[in-house]
Amino acid sequence: MKENSLLSDLAAHLFSNSSGNGRTPSERELAEHFSVSRGQIREALAILEAMRIVERRAKSGIYLTTTEASVEAMALFARAGLPLDPILIYETVELRKIHEIKAAELACNRATEENYQRLRDILAASEAKLAAGEGLAREDRDFHLEIVRATKNSVFYRVCSVYYVMGEHRLPIYFADAARSRRSHEEHIRIYEALLARDGNLAQALMSAHLQGAESYWKGLIGGPGGGSRVGVTAGEGR
Repeated sequence: MKENSLLSDLAAHLFSNSSGNGRTPSERELAEHFSVSRGQIREALAILEAMRIVERRAKSGIYLTTTEASVEAMALFARAGLPLDPILIYETVELRKIHEIKAAELACNRATEENYQRLRDILAASEAKLAAGEGLAREDRDFHLEIVRATKNSVFYRVCSVYYVMGEHRLPIYFADAARSRRSHEEHIRIYEALLARDGNLAQALMSAHLQGAESYWKGLIGGPGGGSRVGVTAGEGR
């Protein structure tokens, strides 16, 4: 079993087989269930512990600690289709907005012609999709991540990539609305033009306004701060 598969399968199994206090099956039981060695289970648990998904307590056992889960952990949950606290997901969407607004400013100073060409290619692909009556899920992700790539900060890019792993199941639904897709594309064009003009203040303002729509959609979907949260939301349900 591949490591990535074991991690997501193990996380899903722990969720499904934990007790009321969060205690999960033992290393031995997990090794038997997955037909792998206890060493492999121990290594996988160490990764899950680093992601703050589980806590191994001496002489007590293994316990779920998902309220402390890292952003990377939530990406793992998305792949496994596991449930998360809706407010926690909303807060992650809010954090993504903060990151991408800053990315727009940095990209104005650091973007190269290669970045601009990729953005033009993405915008052209978006036009083709719109003409064909298709949604822009992939093009939206590519556009935003290309701006982050243009910051020339690889850690920044890896962090922001996680947000799109979390939203990969919801994006096609979000962009199934033709008017929303067209509006998003038009906003992308204005953001691109601000980047091209190296106008950091305008790029930030446009990115903030652009992401506000998605944030409002997500807040309405699950209920953000100030509203009733909908339970049972899976990690893959955010834009």
